[in-house]
Amino acid sequence: MGWTDERVDVLKKLWLDGLSASQIAKQLGGVTRNAVIGKVHRLGLSGRAAPSQPARPVFKAPRPTRPVPAAPSIPRRLAEPVAAAPSAAPTPPPVPALRVEEPGTATVLTLGAHMCKWPIGDPSSDEFTFCGRRASESPYCVEHARVAYQPAQTGKKKAGPNELARSLRRYI
Repeated sequence: MGWTDERVDVLKKLWLDGLSASQIAKQLGGVTRNAVIGKVHRLGLSGRAAPSQPARPVFKAPRPTRPVPAAPSIPRRLAEPVAAAPSAAPTPPPVPALRVEEPGTATVLTLGAHMCKWPIGDPSSDEFTFCGRRASESPYCVEHARVAYQPAQTGKKKAGPNELARSLRRYI
């Protein structure tokens, strides 16, 4: 169908009434939404009585601030040092004991440049914090740096070509 003068007048009226291009296309019949949009632009119809706008989001009140403890009263220890027994083979370094840490003193908003950035808890929960103690040379305090940076294992020998060939002979 073509754009007759009557159809153009109906288009102008519906457009100024605030109907969407899809609604106008349905009422006119025989044209698509894109045809309506093209005709509106060619006619130079820009102003609308009630433009369609998305619903405004509901304002959420900010979360109440969490109480921040002044300072940790007792330093936390992850593992006690173990005295090495005299033996010929080197012993592996002690594995830190896994335990649930107490909440830290820093949040994302209060975390400073020289504070320990060790995450504590689940990032998707409200109780998520960072350690917040004074950081050493790394982004972590001394205690968390020990856990984050494990020393290289020196007791393991690297498998050379002879060792590789020997281990493959078992499977052939």
